[in-house]
Amino acid sequence: MPGGRLTQPERQQIATGLADGLAYAEIARRLDRPTSTVTREVMRNGGPTGYRADLAHRATEHRAHRRKPAAPRGTAGAPQAHGRDPEAVQAFEETFTTVMMASGMPKMMARVMAALTLADAGSLTASELADRLQVSPASISKAVAFLDSQDLIRRERDDRRRERYTVDDDVWYQSMMASARAIAQIVETARQGVTVLGSDTPAGNRLENVARFLDFVSETTSRAAEQARDILHSKPPAAPEETPTDPGGSGSS
Repeated sequence: MPGGRLTQPERQQIATGLADGLAYAEIARRLDRPTSTVTREVMRNGGPTGYRADLAHRATEHRAHRRKPAAPRGTAGAPQAHGRDPEAVQAFEETFTTVMMASGMPKMMARVMAALTLADAGSLTASELADRLQVSPASISKAVAFLDSQDLIRRERDDRRRERYTVDDDVWYQSMMASARAIAQIVETARQGVTVLGSDTPAGNRLENVARFLDFVSETTSRAAEQARDILHSKPPAAPEETPTDPGGSGSS
């Protein structure tokens, strides 16, 4: 039923639709469900590339058997700008956080990074982050210190002298360049090992091949980041201005 909980066969249809490359709206139409229901279901259970019907069904059953806590302030129940579905936004934020954790970022740092990235202003205060994520100020302080050390955020003061944490337009460029520098450090160290072990030995040859490979990757990453940097500063196209109409008509006298 459109207003009820998704069934396992419906989840299988969602998985099949995703595998076939269908849009959420088309999958929802075939299920006679709201598009937001399908979007929320997918984002809450691994995203479009990681969604598995059986795992999603078991996860939902598990959640249903737990006591349902009150909705945290500032999350699912809060009104959203631009007519967004609050639950779909929260589910996507969870998915985005999970993806960043999979790339190696610690959980709390990933949660803060996701919250900042998905905020339209691109910045939040420590108290706003603590309220939104329902964690202690100490947890926020530790997370932002880490992100700041990695050049992933910047600190600034607002008109009320409160410290705000901001995701800069260049954050992903800085991240790529930091990655390239880290790889370059491995290259330098590997070549030191070649000297120690001898270039004509199996271990020395292995290190030389590693150094050559990573040197190419580091250089290519840096060059690509420089070439694509302007993309990060692209703005959405402005809405076309309406042409004023002549209240007296356009006919000639």
